[in-house]
Amino acid sequence: RNHYNEMAVFLDHPATGRMMVIRFRVFDDGLGFRYEFPTQDNLIYFTVKEEKTQFSIQGDPMAYWIPGDYDTQEYDYTISKVSEIKQNMKTAITPNASQTPFSETGVQTPLLLKTENGLYISLHEAALINYGAMHLNYNTEDNSFVSWITPDADGTKGHLQSPCHTPWRTIIVSDDARDILASRMTLNLNEPCKIKDPSWIKPTKYIGVWWEMITGKSQWSYTFDVPSILIGQTDYSKLKPHGKHGATTTNVKKYIDFASKHGFDGVLVEGWNIGWEDWFGNSKDHVFDFVTPYPDFDMAAIRDYARSKNVKMIMHHETSSSVRNYERYLDTAYQYMKANGYDAVKSGYVGDILPRGEHHYSQWINNHYQYALEKAADYKIMVNAHEAVRPTGICRTYPNLIGNESARGTFIKPSVEVNPIMLLFCPLQGLSVGLWIIPREYLKWIFPRSIPTTIPTSIAL
Repeated sequence: RNHYNEMAVFLDHPATGRMMVIRFRVFDDGLGFRYEFPTQDNLIYFTVKEEKTQFSIQGDPMAYWIPGDYDTQEYDYTISKVSEIKQNMKTAITPNASQTPFSETGVQTPLLLKTENGLYISLHEAALINYGAMHLNYNTEDNSFVSWITPDADGTKGHLQSPCHTPWRTIIVSDDARDILASRMTLNLNEPCKIKDPSWIKPTKYIGVWWEMITGKSQWSYTFDVPSILIGQTDYSKLKPHGKHGATTTNVKKYIDFASKHGFDGVLVEGWNIGWEDWFGNSKDHVFDFVTPYPDFDMAAIRDYARSKNVKMIMHHETSSSVRNYERYLDTAYQYMKANGYDAVKSGYVGDILPRGEHHYSQWINNHYQYALEKAADYKIMVNAHEAVRPTGICRTYPNLIGNESARGTFIKPSVEVNPIMLLFCPLQGLSVGLWIIPREYLKWIFPRSIPTTIPTSIAL
């Protein structure tokens, strides 16, 4: 069902001869509105310096929030009164590989509020395309949240060309939190599916070679012989393996056997491709080529063995946030996947974005995520994007976006227990925008006793 009442308000500015439309859609469970800029002679190419959408708050409701940040969502949820956000911000911000908190009163969306009379209000956005992600900054003077758009490297909030429009700003309201979870308003504010035949898109349950690297049992890298790697020049056949590489043919076959025996659909393998020796923290552009395996990983043998066991292989494309490099190889990488029987990829954007100065949620990088997703659809490839922008319902238009890692998982600091509230808010905040926030970050390491959780909790996720 996609039932709503719509109203368009036309605003003229006679002094400049410019026009803007605010379009409202009212659903049974909420409201969406966006700003539209029709074709006009006096507004063709323009820059967004600020967006000042204001959400006025009545009273001092309870807020379920994470710190506003241009580069990560991997924070524990804090529960406090809205008026207490500022005093709790210092402890709410915890270390991450890339982070840019912007305000001591800034929070991310979806933001869930609970009023004193028990009404739940979720503030978010839908159809985030060609625009920076929206955060909210609490204004203590008038008790309101004001939109705060992630800036580009030059500090502006967007570069647009008319005709165009912003993403939808959304408000979902209910006296039952389960209705927030069940809402399809965010999905319905996105365009219908653009993939003519999406029958190839299927949910997948998989295991993977990567947690053993997190624990230190194995390494993503192959050698310690050289201080740095030059893609296309470093000859790995002349280097001595350090003996701790996790993505070996022998080891991956063990995972395939396990998946086949225990009913898992696929196996993800991280660290299979060259370049991991100096992949992180070096602001390195040409970091991976996404098509060259390490000497001890036989792609053809793994492909054939997985087929014989009726197990799908899941590709891993860690970009180290070198976005230009990923786009440089994207077609070649997707072609390589299809040639070797891969129809799903886990992409990753760990670390600070390259080009330098861009952020994980700015207009420029959001356009990259969309480009990679649409290109994947051309090759009939499903995408599980990690460290990318939080979901806004785009999976309705491109359902090959099967997952987003948009939350803190145990992998951030395995020895520290994740706040139990996280276990509630991952599905509540994630499913309400139409896409799973991947729970497998909790699932992969459920059995080692060093993790402060329980097996039933992890399996339930």
